[in-house]
Amino acid sequence: MLRIAAGRVYDPANGIDGEVRDVCVQDGKIVADVPGHARRIDARGMVVMPGGVDIHAHIAGPKVNAARKLLPDEHRADVLDRTGTTRSGSGGTVPSTFTTGYRYALLGYTTVIEAATPPLAARHTLAELRDTPVIDAAFLVLLGNNLPLFELIRTEPERVREAVAWWLQATGGYGVKLVNPGGVEMFKRGEGNVTSLDDDGPGVTPRRVIETIATAVHELGLPHPVHVHCNNLGVAGNYRTTLDTLRTLEGRRAHLAHIQFHAYGGRAGGRPRSRAPELAEYLGAHPEFSADVGQVMFGPATTMTADAPVSAVLSEITHGRWVNADTEAETGCGIVPFTYRERNYVHALQWGIGLELFLLSRDPWRLVLSTDHPNGGSFLSYPRLIRLLMDREFRNTQVRRVNQQAMRRTVLLDDLEREYTLQEIAIITRAGPARLLGLRDKGHLGVGADADITIYDDRADREAMFEAPRYVFKDGRAVVEDGELRETGSGRLLRVGTEYDAAIEPTLETLFEEHYSVGFSSYPVREPWLLEPARTVAAEPR
Repeated sequence: MLRIAAGRVYDPANGIDGEVRDVCVQDGKIVADVPGHARRIDARGMVVMPGGVDIHAHIAGPKVNAARKLLPDEHRADVLDRTGTTRSGSGGTVPSTFTTGYRYALLGYTTVIEAATPPLAARHTLAELRDTPVIDAAFLVLLGNNLPLFELIRTEPERVREAVAWWLQATGGYGVKLVNPGGVEMFKRGEGNVTSLDDDGPGVTPRRVIETIATAVHELGLPHPVHVHCNNLGVAGNYRTTLDTLRTLEGRRAHLAHIQFHAYGGRAGGRPRSRAPELAEYLGAHPEFSADVGQVMFGPATTMTADAPVSAVLSEITHGRWVNADTEAETGCGIVPFTYRERNYVHALQWGIGLELFLLSRDPWRLVLSTDHPNGGSFLSYPRLIRLLMDREFRNTQVRRVNQQAMRRTVLLDDLEREYTLQEIAIITRAGPARLLGLRDKGHLGVGADADITIYDDRADREAMFEAPRYVFKDGRAVVEDGELRETGSGRLLRVGTEYDAAIEPTLETLFEEHYSVGFSSYPVREPWLLEPARTVAAEPR
């Protein structure tokens, strides 16, 4: 039992905006009160928030492990020694499993979503998530370039709903991710990349893939809507594709991933410019849509994506180490180590566009924080990003340091007045992501919520404040005290509960025989050590 006494509480989901009050914990949950003999933490002068929720990151699975192998120099430079509390590991832009869990906890984050796993890789992803301490975690299943599913979309679209439900149950996944839908398969066939949502390279257009799968996810009532990485990522002029995708999705809930990378004007092959204001306005006018930003932060990053065409282009730019791989019948994968430089026109523009989206957003509940870790930068850069949003003077100083030609293509030279409040930071890092994920026990401090709590010293330097919480509690256990790790137990797996008509299985088995070398009966994950225990979040079919 625990009483966190007299802290300034920021709990947006329950309308609490900096009120001085107590937060009480018992048996891993928030409760209304605890007896007087309960442990007491004097939080006077401190800021109390729910534990952080990262809606979009890449922390587990074959692509992440391949990136670790590609970067031995990073690991040699950032070694985590074994202690009485922690196991050994390594850091860099793609930390080892142990280090990932420890460092998220040390930032005050307690829940993380692995944003892209091919169904065939589910066992690998689950094993690494099980090996990642402290944080609760889930993964999204890639279905946007799946050949058996394309067959169903072409021939029996009314059965896609049952197939999607089957795939979620077969893998232990939480939601559905589309990456460059249709486009990766076109690239793998040597047909180039998507130029229009009506291209028909793999026999089914991107528009039809998006419409059919988004409708299936909507009808299944999954807690998180379809999670879309749009076509033409990073290409000048791609904001048109993004708007076309949104118009295609209208009337159904959808979440757009790392929207900064899809907000570029100009012409393909030319210099991009910002179209953030148009996208911010469109999102603001359509409450069924949400997005995470995918903010670029200057310094080292590792681009890793199921969007194989993007990695091929980046490899030509960097002329360094890279990997591009095919995942049988399901997707591609590319990994390119990268460094964002503030004097580089394109990199500075990407940084500026992300800030524009944050500052122009009308609704912080629907445009939430991410760097698409490690694509736009490490999750360790979140505190600096928070300072950029909260401190106008600091932001303007940084704007003056970067490539000025790029800044003239944004609205940042207009000295935007907006500064995020602590309540808004609590929304975009906690309450908002939890709500968009449908995690009713996360992201708030109401009675019955998971006792995932972060306590910060209230410092004027917001970067210093958010990079070193005083306390972090996970399910009521003190995992960080006085800024140091005290406990590193396991988190839990989060998965979705969906039902499907078993009549879809013979159809899928026939498609598997045509497209896969893996037998249908061997494909689903059944190993209890991977799947259980888990918290299952129920779907609510429409």
